[in-house]
Amino acid sequence: MTTQNPEVANSLRAAGIMTNYHDQGAGEPVLLIHGSGPGVSAWANWRLTIPELAKQFRVIAPDMAGFGFSERQANAVYNMGNWVAQAVGLLDALEIEKASVVGNSFGGGLALALAIHHPERVNKLVLMGSVGVPFTITDGLDRVWGYEPSIEIMKSLLDIFAYNRALVTDELAELRYQASIRPGFQESFAQMFPAPRQQWVDAMTSQQDDIRALPHHTLIVHGRDDKVIPLQNSYDLLGLIDRSELHVFGQCGHWTQIEHAARFNALVAGFL
Repeated sequence: MTTQNPEVANSLRAAGIMTNYHDQGAGEPVLLIHGSGPGVSAWANWRLTIPELAKQFRVIAPDMAGFGFSERQANAVYNMGNWVAQAVGLLDALEIEKASVVGNSFGGGLALALAIHHPERVNKLVLMGSVGVPFTITDGLDRVWGYEPSIEIMKSLLDIFAYNRALVTDELAELRYQASIRPGFQESFAQMFPAPRQQWVDAMTSQQDDIRALPHHTLIVHGRDDKVIPLQNSYDLLGLIDRSELHVFGQCGHWTQIEHAARFNALVAGFL
């Protein structure tokens, strides 16, 4: 399906949810799971990653329920179990038995849960600025999840996300603000993360014994200067996952895949 909006690609029903997803390249399948910022979509999150990885792999990047251009069902329940079911449902619908999974932030917590509950469906794991282990919510994440639509607030959030302020242009703020006020977007976003927001950090946490039992080869990536998700999370994951390695980018906030796109893409492609 061709459309002027690059965020909208293919759609099929996954675990009962009409799911918008990108499907590019050929070869070993790689599932990219986006983060949970306001107005986010798979394309907004992974636009610099998809074409590069697609040179070597079949890249699948869905909008998870409640985000992007996937269906927002009335009375939808947003929780890790349902998001995992949607991810597995997408793999089933595409007849993909096993995929490597790259998860960003919220998507990292989802990738962890997917690997724990369906280990046979996951090849390798990449966890980037990931949730999934216990931590005290940062002021940055509290502000991201508590977003109320305005250009000024969006610009202040982009300042939190990026180490390099040159990335935070008025144009980008306007683009992300407009994305956040599309019909239904803010409603589902506000429904997902009501205060007190520590409860949603806790809800995305996997049991340490389950993480410790993971057999998957795992690449952990973090920006040293991340104000949204603590760098300590990645050290914790490194300590828990036996077959893991950690790469920390200096001069980098929460947007590793955007701020250091070429090096991030090369690192992930090499690992996969």
